[in-house]
Amino acid sequence: MIEAPPGSPMRPACVYIVTDLETDGPDPGVHSMLSLAAVACSAAGERLGHFSVNLLALPGHQADAGTLAWWHTEPKAWSALQLGAVPAQQALDGFAAWVRRFGPAAVFVGTPLTFDGAWVDWYLRRFARIRLLRAPRTGATLFEGGGLDLPSFVMGRTGLSYRQCTEKDYPEGWLGPYPHSHIALDDAEGYAHLLGRLLRGEA
Repeated sequence: MIEAPPGSPMRPACVYIVTDLETDGPDPGVHSMLSLAAVACSAAGERLGHFSVNLLALPGHQADAGTLAWWHTEPKAWSALQLGAVPAQQALDGFAAWVRRFGPAAVFVGTPLTFDGAWVDWYLRRFARIRLLRAPRTGATLFEGGGLDLPSFVMGRTGLSYRQCTEKDYPEGWLGPYPHSHIALDDAEGYAHLLGRLLRGEA
């Protein structure tokens, strides 16, 4: 990871934390997050570092049968989820500590925000005792503002419809050299590459 030390005048005023995650079902608290990855980018789209962790399933929680059936079609990604998995408490403490290294103006970026944000918020509240984003009477939050939905940003910058703002429909090169493999760090790297292009006016 590359970062400016605390208090350094080189620390970016705004850092985008481009996040991707993998789960064993659609509903946080009912199902489990299995992997969490993020790439930090400056306001100019410069890559500043990354975080990645695999999580053990929540004790006593069952996976969604349909989601598991889909995972059987992605054996490489499923195998990657099993490597070095740690308890959720350890994973979220590590994630929160990593985000805080970039200062108070970290902006959460999700694809889509409604899915990634709901999962990360639930896990942060349960295991780190903080919320994802600022809202009335929320107390401590990890990120500034309301978060950024990357597909909406693509739509606003390019004129594409929201339905066209998926990795399957993006022109070649928009995700850079990163395969959309359903390995969380691969996917976060691709989304961070796209965000950088948008910030620089290259897409």
